[in-house]
Amino acid sequence: MTSELAELAGELTAMAVADHQAAHQANSSDPAEQLAWRRLTAQHADRLNTIMDAYGWPTAELVGEDAARAAWLIAQHADRQLDVQRRALRLMEQAVADGLAVPRDLAFLRDRTLVNEGRKQVYGTQIAGVEDGSPIPWPCEDPEHMDERRAEVGIPPFDEYVAQFSQFPAA
Repeated sequence: MTSELAELAGELTAMAVADHQAAHQANSSDPAEQLAWRRLTAQHADRLNTIMDAYGWPTAELVGEDAARAAWLIAQHADRQLDVQRRALRLMEQAVADGLAVPRDLAFLRDRTLVNEGRKQVYGTQIAGVEDGSPIPWPCEDPEHMDERRAEVGIPPFDEYVAQFSQFPAA
């Protein structure tokens, strides 16, 4: 990896660390914390867009696994910048087709983008909230075959997936 790509990998990884540290602000009751989260994710999305201009999708082959996963997280959280999220989705689709990105991550990004567009998700990865201790997913296309689609991309069955959300108290 060239020093330029190593620097890029470090930058992406640092952005993911900052994202994880600030994620609790996303649903905070404090408007200032919510605003700080929005600003952070917007700055990250803007930077990811510039990176995609220069390199296309930052694959593990290009920047290493940790930085590629960080790029996915940044795209995943670009909820208020659908243009960036859609672009990342298109580039990641090609990377998956070329065997250079993970189908599971693509499934999560596809669902997130669809939900942000007000459409039904495909894999049931996006949870709208918790009601009476049970996770409530956003609407999903063809829910009868959702677990089959999930298995195709390496995501556990829906019931197993939502069980992890049930471990937390209702918000």
